[in-house]
Amino acid sequence: MHVTLAEIAQWLNGAVEGDDSVEIFGLAKIEEAQSGHLTFIANPKYAKYLDQTRASAVLVAFDFPPCDKNIVRVQDPYYSFLILAKKFYHKPCSIPAGIHKTAVIGKNVKMGDNTAVGANVVIGDGCILGDDVILHPGVVIGDHVVIGEKTVVYANVTIREECRIGSRVIIHMGAVIGSDGFGFVFHEGKYQKLPQMGIVVLGDDVEIGANTTIDRATMGETVIKNGVKIDNLVQVAHNVVIGEHTAIAAQTGISGSTKIGKLVRIGGQAGLAGHIQVGDEAVIGGQAGVTKSVDEKIFVSGYPARPHFQARREEASLGRLPGLLRRIKQLEEEVQSLKKK
Repeated sequence: MHVTLAEIAQWLNGAVEGDDSVEIFGLAKIEEAQSGHLTFIANPKYAKYLDQTRASAVLVAFDFPPCDKNIVRVQDPYYSFLILAKKFYHKPCSIPAGIHKTAVIGKNVKMGDNTAVGANVVIGDGCILGDDVILHPGVVIGDHVVIGEKTVVYANVTIREECRIGSRVIIHMGAVIGSDGFGFVFHEGKYQKLPQMGIVVLGDDVEIGANTTIDRATMGETVIKNGVKIDNLVQVAHNVVIGEHTAIAAQTGISGSTKIGKLVRIGGQAGLAGHIQVGDEAVIGGQAGVTKSVDEKIFVSGYPARPHFQARREEASLGRLPGLLRRIKQLEEEVQSLKKK
């Protein structure tokens, strides 16, 4: 694909400064870009690469300082780069529409138009698949699962019985949707398994990372609402509810029956206790241990999780403790010396 800067600016409602006839054939990171590439600066710390980049042009914000490079000024460079990435690198379906001869299809399965079912896929009885659904090799779908249109399920994903998957969902390799929740009752000296009778419901435009697990509800539903993005290796326990457009980074663990609001951001390796609530637009820092409910629009970090600036001050104070202890010991010695006198 070869396009001029003038065409790119038109796509992005941007403005070119420099030679708008320059042709672009690819996108790249600013420190790796070569001639013919377009790059971008969204984070100010990458501005240091501007003088040395070999990129033919750079996407920048409207308030970016003038420079001697070919630039395209846009409202949001990061989002604009995303738009271009979709244009330059749109990948066609890697498996053809139709059902592979090795797939196993249950009874009374309904499939929409242009469904693609790869090798060794297993689809249980009574499932409903919308138009343009893609099931990559090795996917296992339990009985009575519903999958919305244009959903892509990558290799070796398991979706257990009766779960409901929305439209335009992406589920990456090895994820498990609808595994049993961790429910046991200790009785007469041993654990008795509590049947997990509920399901998982994924809304539209959800993305689930590789090897993430989302447990079915003990009763009712574990709910991942529209637009939620979940990274790799995340554990979502039974009866959790995650609000619209929340983003959760890798290795986070969310305990049972926790309710997370919309537009929440959760950093990697965070741990959330069960039966708590996280308010809308809250931010939970990486490796935070959240033991109690979090108010909306607050940034918490540390263990136990507390307001971020408080956590930073306390951690900084801990770093000064050795020096303070030495100072106290010195003062004690001086006091004893004065007493002797």
